[in-house]
Amino acid sequence: MNKIIYSFLIIAALSCNSNKHSREISSNVDLANTLENYYDERMELFPLEATYNGDTRYNHLLPADFTDSYRTRLKDFFIKYKQALSKFDPATLNDNDKKSYDILSYDIDMELRGLDLNFMGSTFLNDNIYIPFDQFNGLPLIFGQMGSGSGIQPFKTVKDYENWLERATAFSVWTDSAIVAFKKGIENNYVLPKAAVIKMIPQMLDLVTSDTNNSLFYGPVQLMPDDFSDADKKRLTAGYIDVINNIIVPSYKKLADFLQTEYLPKARSTSGINALPGGDSLYTYLVKYWTTTNNTPDKIYQTGLLEVSRIRDEMEMVKNQLAFKGSLDSLFTFMRTDKQFMPFKTAEEVLVATRKIQERIDPNLKKMFSLMPQTKFEIRQTEDFRAASASAEYYPGLPDGSRPGIYYIPIVDATKFNITNGMESTFLHEALPGHHFQISIQSENNDLPAFRKYIWYGAYGEGYALYCESLGKELGLYTDPYQHLGALGDEIWRAIRLVVDVAIHTGKMTREEAINYMMQNLAISKDGAVAEIERYMVNPGQALSYKTGSLKIWELRNKYSNILGDKFNLAAFHDEYLKDGCMPLDIIERSMDEWANKQ
Repeated sequence: MNKIIYSFLIIAALSCNSNKHSREISSNVDLANTLENYYDERMELFPLEATYNGDTRYNHLLPADFTDSYRTRLKDFFIKYKQALSKFDPATLNDNDKKSYDILSYDIDMELRGLDLNFMGSTFLNDNIYIPFDQFNGLPLIFGQMGSGSGIQPFKTVKDYENWLERATAFSVWTDSAIVAFKKGIENNYVLPKAAVIKMIPQMLDLVTSDTNNSLFYGPVQLMPDDFSDADKKRLTAGYIDVINNIIVPSYKKLADFLQTEYLPKARSTSGINALPGGDSLYTYLVKYWTTTNNTPDKIYQTGLLEVSRIRDEMEMVKNQLAFKGSLDSLFTFMRTDKQFMPFKTAEEVLVATRKIQERIDPNLKKMFSLMPQTKFEIRQTEDFRAASASAEYYPGLPDGSRPGIYYIPIVDATKFNITNGMESTFLHEALPGHHFQISIQSENNDLPAFRKYIWYGAYGEGYALYCESLGKELGLYTDPYQHLGALGDEIWRAIRLVVDVAIHTGKMTREEAINYMMQNLAISKDGAVAEIERYMVNPGQALSYKTGSLKIWELRNKYSNILGDKFNLAAFHDEYLKDGCMPLDIIERSMDEWANKQ
């Protein structure tokens, strides 16, 4: 008997008995109360995460969570709930409660380990005690979105407007604390690469303006609801002008000046985290943090090399279908530079073409997914101040309809927007049926405790989104060979990440070598490759989550399809994978094995 089938039957037999037992167990009220208290206390400690989740109770708070005193509070918080969970016997819990127990136990252990290594991961920000932000992550970048009136911070009531004034006023204290943290980093030889710092300085200056009316942070005044009283309008307008001129603009100017004059000269010439004190141990942790596996960096690196080779072979097949005369590298150059692949004149034309992708896949989505999100969805252009350093991205909406899920597309110059640069596959990943489906379905599931509605694991969430890219042909896309090559380009891009992320952070490659490796295997511009590699340099391990998670989903899909045969239903498989939200990969695999047994 095939070993895979044999192993599966053993799992099935065990889970059959387990399922029968767990269906007879009611939800544990004490555990539910513990989970509720955990979520409430977490939101107060992570108020930006609360805002992100649509929880308005702490919309006025802006702590500097990278300070020593704050980290002590966080450690005490996680230890408290680790002890609280120890009072429950997981064998006595039903399926849903057992998952909650397993997920929170895993999460707390990872958080505590991260704090010991001076790292903190959250749904919203990742930072450490010496590097409070960089060119890709951190409060100064998201603060503009939040204060613009069109981001996650709500501006619907007078209280909403007052909340932002209080939060924005605290930005000057946050700025001073961030500078202190950077200076401590200099003292401890724990600094960012120069290439990253060079990008951060113009990002800060982009939000420095002498004309209040042109400030991104003046948006809420221009959008102020008509039903506000004249007195409130006058008071709030004056408050916003004051906070922009005397808090926000001076803070961004202070950050830019500090980075330029004090920090840049001390920034490092090395690329990888291995060059920092304790960097090797931190990278091992971050590999586990982002992949939720025990895979070693070397194993991930070897997987990446194999995947790059496999996908290049598939690209060669498409090149032959095109009858393209020349090497794959010359085809990449042709796709990067030929004007036929840059047909747009305005940003609106890019947005219209993206909406047409949605129209094309909609009929097939309904065949491959039964579970549809109810949260609203929109496509928007990325704001100018961050477009140059941004990738296409998704910002989650809220189930109550107060905030749509938003697919942001960075369009610096519409005439250079290349349709072969994964235009279709990126939509499948960031929008539908990728992040919008997964995150919305998770947050809409009222059977989940609050902490699970909003929890995030990169290997699950990004892995699923990358898996969605591979559904393009089934959804009616990739009919143009160049779009198919673009999709393969996006897939090999994630495989390349396995190679270069590990190589950079273990010393196998320099920044320049990683850029060259990416350009040799991907139809990407020099500027695009630089932006990607510099992203991996400041966010170690995050890039590993995509391919790791995607490979796991395909492994499960193929396993169940082979075992179940005609009983395998793809829509049911997708629904089951999505309905209970983000989990570490070993937990979701156990859950999916139990589902397959029931089929």
